[in-house]
Amino acid sequence: MDKIRLVLADDHTILRDGIRALLEDQPDMLVVGEAEDGRQTVQLTHELRPEIVLMDIGMPLLNGLEATRQIKRDHPDIQVLVLTMHENEEYIREVLAAGASGYVLKQAAASELVAAIRAVHRGEAVLSPAITRVVIQDYLRSEAAQPVTASNELTSREREVLQLIAEGHTSKEIAEMLYLSVKTVQAHRTSLMQKLDLHDRGDLIKYAIQKKIIEV
Repeated sequence: MDKIRLVLADDHTILRDGIRALLEDQPDMLVVGEAEDGRQTVQLTHELRPEIVLMDIGMPLLNGLEATRQIKRDHPDIQVLVLTMHENEEYIREVLAAGASGYVLKQAAASELVAAIRAVHRGEAVLSPAITRVVIQDYLRSEAAQPVTASNELTSREREVLQLIAEGHTSKEIAEMLYLSVKTVQAHRTSLMQKLDLHDRGDLIKYAIQKKIIEV
């Protein structure tokens, strides 16, 4: 039997250990890698080419939402199943728009998570509690009709820089992490402030917290 190859992405080691133990008990699943931040998740996904990434949202350096966007942009055939503690509509909307195939709550029963992984592997879309594909597609169509907001106008790189600024990294540190020049990082910062109509680093941090780009 061919096993479903998975990458686990969560910044809590104990939780990853528990999920790995659960999945390795399944005869049709194989955990091929683990990541503790979004940037590592994107890199491992590129290197290991799993079939499914089990993705947390609130991770350092690059949040799970942006990691999902990058994975689906570069590897549209790889499925992302979000496993999170958050259940508000804004998260669900953003996750589905980013290309994730499912959204499961961390308080779900182990059997629900296992079933969700198998459903996503079959090409189905899953929410927790389970909602049919038709409902999800209707939701996405209605969302597509909404006007573009300022946050949607940000580039992928700008969203990365925004998170790193909000996490307290200096322009020099961000430049080293993203392999950019300090001048380029500062240009992204200026562009962020102009697009979002913000005026200083404090405003950027408040915006990042409000939009759940970072957690406090």
